[in-house]
Amino acid sequence: MFNIPLYIQYPEWIHPEVVPFLPVRWYAIMYIVAFYVTYRLFLVQIRKDHAIDMTKSEVQDLFFYCILGLVIGARVFSCLFYSDGFYYLTHPWMMFWPFENGRFVGLPGMSYHGGVVGCFIGGLIYAHKNKRSILHITDVVVTGIPLGYTFGRLGNFINGELYGRVSDAPFAIVFPRAEKLSTSYEWVRDIADGIGMDYVYGESLNLPRHPTQLYEALFEGLILFLLLWFVIRPLKYKKGLRNGTMFSFYLIGYGLFRFVIEYFRQPDANIGYVIALGRESWNIHVFTSFLNISKGQVFCSLMVLSGIVLLFVVSKFKVQKYE
Repeated sequence: MFNIPLYIQYPEWIHPEVVPFLPVRWYAIMYIVAFYVTYRLFLVQIRKDHAIDMTKSEVQDLFFYCILGLVIGARVFSCLFYSDGFYYLTHPWMMFWPFENGRFVGLPGMSYHGGVVGCFIGGLIYAHKNKRSILHITDVVVTGIPLGYTFGRLGNFINGELYGRVSDAPFAIVFPRAEKLSTSYEWVRDIADGIGMDYVYGESLNLPRHPTQLYEALFEGLILFLLLWFVIRPLKYKKGLRNGTMFSFYLIGYGLFRFVIEYFRQPDANIGYVIALGRESWNIHVFTSFLNISKGQVFCSLMVLSGIVLLFVVSKFKVQKYE
C-alpha cells in the first residue's frame, strides 16, 4: 500500500529571481505592479466617479509622496519594532544601509503597519502643501490599495518568505527556506507521522506550513478590495458619504482580516508573543491558544480601533456629494 504524503512541496520551478544571473527578483516586480495598479485605480475613480479634481501630474506627485513615505515608514517600523530597536536608535543611518558584510542585501525588513503610517504622513505632507483634504485624498487611495496589496503578497510567496505556522492541513506547503525542527520533540514527530513524512529520530525536519502569504492575498487583498470597490464605493460616490468613511472601513477591514490570519502566521522568533496568556506560549511554531497574541495583532487592534474612532469623528462632518 502506497504512503501518500498529506502535504504540498513548494514548486521547484518557482525561483525568486526573474533571471538567475541578474539581481532582479519577482518580489520587487510584484511591488512595482502593486503601486501601478493602485495608481490606475485612482485614475479610474477620477474619470468615472469624479471622486476628486486632480490632474494626472498632480496624482503622480501625490503617489511620489505616498510611496516615499511608505518605504521610509515600513523600514523604520521594521527596525524599531521587529529588530534591535536600541541598535537602530543609536545607529539610525543603518536603517537604510543596503550592504551587509560587503554584500548588497537591499532593505530586508519592511513592516506593513509602518508602511500605512508612512504613506499617510506622505499624503498629509502633500495635502498640506497643496491645500487639499487629507481624508478626501485618502479615501480615493485606499479604495485601490487592497488589489495592489494582493500582488505584493504573491511576491512574498514567490520569494518563499513570510510563511505561516506548522500545519498538518493537506494544503500546507513545505517551504525550502523554512526553519527545520528537531524530531526529538514529540509534537514534531506527531505531525510528521500524521502527514506521512519520513524522518530519522533526532534529525531536523522541514515540516509543511500554512501558506499565509496566499491567505493574506485573498482576504486582505482581493476580498477587501471587492468589499471596498463594489459595496462601499457606490455608497460613497452615488449616495454620498462623508470624507474619511472609506479610510475608516479600510482600517477596520484590513485590521480584522489580518488579526485573524496572524493566528496562522508564525511570530518572529526574536519576539515571540507580546501577550502570552494561553497554554504552551513557548511554542510559536504551532497554534496553541487564542490568548497568545503577537505584535502584529497588537498593531491590527490599533488599526481597527483607529478606524472605529475615525468613523465616529467623520460622522459629525458634512456629507460630501459627487456629481
